[in-house]
Amino acid sequence: MIQMKKRLIIKGPKVQDVGYRLFLFEIAESNALTGFQARNISEGVEILIEGEESNINNFVKTATTSFPPHAQVEKIITEDYEGIVMSIENFYRLFTLQQLVKMATTGIELLNKQDTLLEKQDQMLEKQDIMIQKQDIMIQKQDIMIQKQDQMLEKQDQMLKKQDQMLEKQDIMLKKQDQMLEKQDQMLKKQDQMLEKQDQMLKKQDQMLEKQDIIIKEIRGLREDLRVFIEERFSKIEKEIAMIKEKIGLK
Repeated sequence: MIQMKKRLIIKGPKVQDVGYRLFLFEIAESNALTGFQARNISEGVEILIEGEESNINNFVKTATTSFPPHAQVEKIITEDYEGIVMSIENFYRLFTLQQLVKMATTGIELLNKQDTLLEKQDQMLEKQDIMIQKQDIMIQKQDIMIQKQDQMLEKQDQMLKKQDQMLEKQDIMLKKQDQMLEKQDQMLKKQDQMLEKQDQMLKKQDQMLEKQDIIIKEIRGLREDLRVFIEERFSKIEKEIAMIKEKIGLK
C-alpha cells in the first residue's frame, strides 16, 4: 500500500470561523487517514494529510467538491507535501483543547458584557428613583395648590355674601381663575409627557431582558452541543485505543 502526503490551501472570502477544520476532520476520519492537520493562515485554511493513496484521493475529491454550509470558497490548491504530518488523534486532542479555550474566553467576555448591562440597569434604576422623588415633590406642591384653592373657595364664599358691593372685583377674580385653569392644563400635559417617556423606558428594558434571555439560551445550547460532541469523540477514541491494544497484544 502506497502512503501519500498532500497539502491543501483553501482560499475564499469566508473560509475561517465557519467550522471548516471540523468539517474536514470528519472527512479525514471517514477516509481512515493516519495524519491530519488544519490551521487558519493569512490566505485561508491550510490542510496537511497523510494516508494510503486511495484514501488520500477520496479525501481530496470530497474536500474539493463539498463545503461547510456558510463557507464561501474561491479556489482550493492541492500539492504534494514532504514534511511531518501530525497524527489524526493528536490533532483531535489539540483541536478540542483549542475549542475549549475559545469557549472559555467567549464565556468570560459574555459575563463581562452582562456585568456592564447590569451596571447600566442600576444606573437606570437610580435615575428612576430620582424621577419618582421629583414626582413626589410635584404631588406635594399640587397638594399645597389644592389647599390654596380650598382657601380661595372659602374666600369666594365670603365674597358671595358681598356680591352687591364686589361685582367688579369678582370679574377680575374670574379672569385670574381662568389663568389658573390654563396653567393646570399645562401641568397635566407635562405629566402626560412624563408618563409617555416612562412607558418608552419600560419598553426598552423589556427589549434588554429579551436579548439577555437569547444570549443565555445560546450559551446553554453551545455548551450542550460541545459536551455531546466531546463525549462522542472521546468514546470513539477509547474504542480505537482498545482495538489498537488488542491488535498489539496489550489486552
